[in-house]
Amino acid sequence: MSGFILLDLEGFSLTTEERELLKHPAVGGVILFTRNYSDKAQLRALTHSIHRVRDGLPMLVDQEGGRVQRFRSGFTELPSMRYWGECYLVSAVDTERRLQQTIHTMVSELKSVGVHASLIPVLDVDHGINPAVGERSFGKTADQVTALANLMIDHLHAAGMPAIGKHYPGHGGVAVDSHRALPIDSRARDSLWDDLRPFMQLSHKLDAIMPAHVIYREWDSQLAGFSSFWLQDMLRHRLHFTGIIISDDLSMEAAASSGDYPTRAALALEAGCDLLSICNNRVGAVQVLDALERHRNPVSEARIQQWISKVVS
Repeated sequence: MSGFILLDLEGFSLTTEERELLKHPAVGGVILFTRNYSDKAQLRALTHSIHRVRDGLPMLVDQEGGRVQRFRSGFTELPSMRYWGECYLVSAVDTERRLQQTIHTMVSELKSVGVHASLIPVLDVDHGINPAVGERSFGKTADQVTALANLMIDHLHAAGMPAIGKHYPGHGGVAVDSHRALPIDSRARDSLWDDLRPFMQLSHKLDAIMPAHVIYREWDSQLAGFSSFWLQDMLRHRLHFTGIIISDDLSMEAAASSGDYPTRAALALEAGCDLLSICNNRVGAVQVLDALERHRNPVSEARIQQWISKVVS
């Protein structure tokens, strides 16, 4: 069985409960946060202790740059994706050179403490209405987002780190932050194609994609991450995406609108997610582990195994 649940941790070291949870066969990885970091020595000790409990478990972090950088003191300060987009408009050649240096530094620093991947790049187009996107986006046009994300993906791969695109099919067209409430994108179908374009053009290069907790009313009644239309019909069949699909955090308020934790997890898996992120609510995570203990999906498990072999080296 390949684990399909990504858990978080409470602090700087593993608790007794966490040591037992990590042994559960349904656990497929760990997402680290600022609360798990004091300095590099401590973080290295934490990741080593995780491997002693469960060897080969992928460890991920949001180390985007700008305001979303979980590890700061002792790590290189990373520019936001908006910064790279602005630089690109001035000099594409210089931006590519500096982006390559920055990505290689970030990858080296994360690997030195036992972290396998950063959840980047952000592929959302910034329409200027969602502060939760804002500086996390490469720019206000799909062409600019695609060009910068393409460079970032290439540099990630060259440095030995997977590329994880988010938030499919685009979170920039709604004003509501899905961490706080349920966003509904009511734009006509034609308007969303521009947001989709970075995913359409880069899906063949991405190792993983994270769908948005957004309802796109003109397309489907379910959140994208709970929608077989978005994950199967569009992403798998139309975009021919063969990597893994990682849910956004099932503890977010947008996801909560779909039911309790086991219900959210079941909806995400049924729609086509391979890995489920369940963070910031340990009770909810345990409920899912208990409810889906016998869940099996051989096709998804094969994708997860391929992902692990690529990520954990």
